[in-house]
Parts: sequence; structure tokens; C-alpha cells
Amino acid sequence: MFFRFLPAAVLISIVIFLPLTDEKNLSRNEVPAAYDWLQFGGNAQHDSANYVESIITPANVSQLKMQFHVKLPDVADGAPSYLSQSMVNSVGHDVLFLTTRDGHLLAVDAHTGQMLWSKHYGPGNCITNNAGDGIPCYTTSSPAIDPNRQFVYSYGLDGNVHKVKVADGQEVLGDGWPELSTLKGFDEKESSALSIATAKNGVSYLYAVDAGYPSYAADHPGDEGDYQGHVTTVNLATGAQTVFNATCSDQAVHFVEKGGLPDCSNVQSAIWGRPGVVYDADTDKIYMTTGNGVFNETNHSWGDTLFALNPDGTGLHGNPLDSYTPLTFDQDAATDLDMGSSSPVILPPVVGSPLPHLALQTGKDAQVRLLNLDNLSNHPGGPQPGNLGGALADIDIPQGGEVHTQPAIWKYEADGSVWVFITTESTGTSALQIKFDGKAWHIVPMWANTISGTSPIVANGVLYYAGEDKTFYAFEPFTGTLLWKTPLGSVHWESPVIANGWLYITDNYRYLTAYALPNSPGSFR
Repeated sequence: MFFRFLPAAVLISIVIFLPLTDEKNLSRNEVPAAYDWLQFGGNAQHDSANYVESIITPANVSQLKMQFHVKLPDVADGAPSYLSQSMVNSVGHDVLFLTTRDGHLLAVDAHTGQMLWSKHYGPGNCITNNAGDGIPCYTTSSPAIDPNRQFVYSYGLDGNVHKVKVADGQEVLGDGWPELSTLKGFDEKESSALSIATAKNGVSYLYAVDAGYPSYAADHPGDEGDYQGHVTTVNLATGAQTVFNATCSDQAVHFVEKGGLPDCSNVQSAIWGRPGVVYDADTDKIYMTTGNGVFNETNHSWGDTLFALNPDGTGLHGNPLDSYTPLTFDQDAATDLDMGSSSPVILPPVVGSPLPHLALQTGKDAQVRLLNLDNLSNHPGGPQPGNLGGALADIDIPQGGEVHTQPAIWKYEADGSVWVFITTESTGTSALQIKFDGKAWHIVPMWANTISGTSPIVANGVLYYAGEDKTFYAFEPFTGTLLWKTPLGSVHWESPVIANGWLYITDNYRYLTAYALPNSPGSFR
């Protein structure tokens, strides 16, 4: 294990925030091979790896200039989704969609920052934890765009997922829409991004997961609130939905407030990793990870557990199809160091590995575990939910610290190596390689720095993330060398998006900011 810390004296390019003073129309024939970024992480695997980007490179990223810096109705505490060459209000646009903490769904022109339309599904009388301090319910979710490019989906603070037409911002009603996600939005928080996957049978599903609000004072329930982590799966063709509860999983229903029925005596087991549900096309399963909560397979309770379901959100006999739970789950729960702060990371095939389907799982316990997606607990009898342990390899995160972000993956075509980039809440960033030596798997640290931040992305040989030090960074991913940085507002869980030569990020000051090269399509400088 070794560390490569960046030198303090590195030449950098500083971009000063300037307001957008004029609006430019984007000519459609100027966009080379336009592509979309339909959901958090770019795809149903949420690997945050953009292999299509060709405009911004390691050689020119230092020339990025701010293109617009516009204020939103509220903080968009997640990541935008991006749709290229779309007709909105009968005019052609590249469009960003954002969900704000107070329940706005926004459509914004991706080259001017102009608001194209807005919908608001606000909290109404919803107060977090039904507590006396009056903090309105909020969401940190991100929107997802339908594979047919006609609709965008966003979580509303009325406890529903809403389906909205891209073309004019009109909500679709009927056939199940809006789709119920929770019956107690005061205790069950939509922390994670919405996710969409198209299964091997051709059916596309939308996934919404629920967690709980934190405690804001000693007399508030917080982690002891009346919430049960669960995933709601919606068939986009029919509107039919399935519910899988991470505790009392034998009840496929939305639970009501305590005192009513149906209910579950256990609470917690939140699902709150940034992308929520992760889909693997090879295994044709969805995967998610829970936080603190009871683990007892005989009572259908799956706290501090990574588990697998069918793509329609169903398990088997009231349980998941397969699961992984660390041997230390009791200790992890007692010290609030569970795995649920991050979702599984689906890996590309590792050179020489006899196991084709691998994933990484990290979390608040500062561990990185390599798992076999075909048999999560490595049980000799095959997949069997409820077993403990079974990781193929594990290490401490090189920089230490809790992981509240989603790692990014990069498959380096030149040698087939698989790279993983992990940022922590307060201690830094590290790059790892996954290797198989013919006998065993290894998670190998390659470099680390002390610059912490939010969920990273990788595009065309550049690693990007928003730093907790109010700075937006670009690094060379294989060495950790700094390539570019610029001032940024403070961030919480905001993470960047790159598409067609444009880079986007939101911040806690309610701003959306865009960067591009001076000669990029649609840029004005």
C-alpha cells in the first residue's frame, strides 16, 4: 500500500464566477455524436464512467471556462440528468433535469441555464419526524429519464414519484401515476436517486428507495423513527408496482404509521446509498444495501446487508434471492458504522478472474469488500440469503474515513485494468485496482490524497469531483495529478455530470454552474 500526495505548488486554472449576460442558441449540426446521461451515474449500473465523451481531454481540461451560473428555487442536492437534442415547448434544446430539496422538478436549457419549465411537489404540512422544530420534509434525490426519452421522473414530497412529459412539463396521471413511494413521508426520506433499468425480458422498471431523516435534536426520533427501508419497483409499461421491505420482508406492502395496519414492529434498515438500486445486466438482478437495523433472516429482517432481487423487485418466499452481511454486523450497528451509506459497485470483468460477476461494497466502516454477485456470501451450496461473511477480499480504505458517496469505475482499455475511485466524507480520495493473480483476488491501492469530496465521475481520462473545500477538481485518474480546479460553493451530496463537452455541478448556495471549453458547441467564450 502506498500513497501519492499531490504537491502543494501545482499550476492551476482559476475560473471566476460571472453571470450569464446573453443567451446563445445551439445549432443542432454543431453537436458531434450527441449522447444522453439519463440518471445518476449515467446508467443502471451507476458506474459514473463516461466512455463516450471526446471533447474534454486531459490535455485541454485546464482550459474549461464557466458558461453560466444560475440560481435555482432551492438546493439540488444530487446530480442532474441530461437529455440531448430534445423538443421542449416546441423548440430544440439540450436539457438538464434537477430535483430540489423542496420538491421542485426543473427543466433547464443545458447551454444557457434558462428555465424551460418547473413543477413543484412540495412538502405541504409534512414535518420531518413529526417534530416540534418545524423542519419541512425534504429530499436529496435525483431525477431519472425514461429510456423512451419522452418522460422524466421525480420524487415529490407528497410521498409519490411523479411522471412528467419532457416536451411541456405536464404531469401524467392515471395507470398508477403518481406512484406511491411512502405512506409516512414525515419519517421515510427519499435520500437516493431514482433509478431505471431495462431487464433482459425487455421490461423497463423504475426504482425508488426510502430511508429515514436524521435526528435534529435530542428529543427527536431520527434513526429510531417509524421508518422501514424499502424499495418500490414500478413497471413503466403498466404502472404496476411491487414493494420489498428491508425489514419484515415477508410483507410486500407500504407500511402505515405506528398504531395502524399493515405495520412492522422493527424499524431502520434504511436504503440511502446515492444511487439507491443498482442493476447488473449479466446477472439480471438488482442490488441494494441497507444501513443500521435488525439482521435476523428467520424474521425477514435485513439490516446492514447487501441483497439481491429480481428486476421486478421481488425476492423468493418473502426473502431476497441472495445476500451478504458482514460478520461484524452487531458491532457495526452499535457504533453506527454500517455499509448502507454506499450502494454496491458493479465491476467490469477482471482480467484472469474465474468469476465473471464481481462487485465492491464499502460504507461507513471504512472497509472495501470484493464480492461475487453470483454467490454474495460465497456459500459452498450456492446463493443462500442469510449467511454471514464471504467476501473474496477486503482492505481498509487507504485514506480512512466514512464513505457517504458512490465510487466511480473505470475500465482502462489499454491493458484491461479495472480502477475504482472512492471519496470519503472528510479524509480524502483514493484509487484502487482490482486484480487476480491466478489464485486470489486483490484490492490494490494505487494512490491517495487528502482532498475529500462528493461522488466522483470519470470521462475520457479525467476524474472529476466536488471538494468539501469549496473547490471543483479534475485529476488524472491513474496518477492523481491535479489537472484543473476552480472555486465552488459548499456542497453536501452534489455530484457532477459531463455530457457532450459540458460539465455541470450544483451547490448548497442553490446554484447550477456549467463549464465548457471556449470552442465547445454552444459555448459563448
